[in-house]
Amino acid sequence: MEIEEIYGSLPELETKRLRLRKITAEDAEEIFYYASKEEVAKYVTWNTHRSLTDTKAFVSFVLDQYDQGKIAPWGIEIKQNGSFIGTIDFVWWKPLHHSAEIGYVLSHDYWGKGIMAEAVGKLLSFGFEKMDLVRIQARCFVENIGSQRVMEKAGMSYEGLIRKGLFVKGKHRDLLMYSIIKEEFQALKERNHRSI
Repeated sequence: MEIEEIYGSLPELETKRLRLRKITAEDAEEIFYYASKEEVAKYVTWNTHRSLTDTKAFVSFVLDQYDQGKIAPWGIEIKQNGSFIGTIDFVWWKPLHHSAEIGYVLSHDYWGKGIMAEAVGKLLSFGFEKMDLVRIQARCFVENIGSQRVMEKAGMSYEGLIRKGLFVKGKHRDLLMYSIIKEEFQALKERNHRSI
């Protein structure tokens, strides 16, 4: 499967509480709401949004990626009230190697509610079932305990510490690597199905 097949027309995905959909220009204010918070931005590679102009530049970049059929994020929307609360995406995808990496960010208002683990679970399912992936990984800064919990809850296994693996915001950062492979995901899905 080629990248353009997925990203040429990004499919909408749904979970019990969430709708994963294309970002639109109308989402800019809600994105700015969480992207302008220091506690959210400290765990990601991008800088805190200082004004709506920063957010509109991000949205413009995403819309351009959609137009070109390149990798771009899904927006995370709460189905119950239509609130836009974060993004999730494959930050890279290597079809030849059947592997990809997930990245995500969530509004601080929704931390600790199992929201992101739900979104990650849906993206894992999409990756293994529709994108022919064999391995999906995710990384986070060592101090990002919340992200570690998300990855563990989604069934990913800790692989190790990547020392000074990323130079971001003026310093080298240690990263934690997690991953899940297709067989593990399928076994997890079967166990969950049996327990219902």
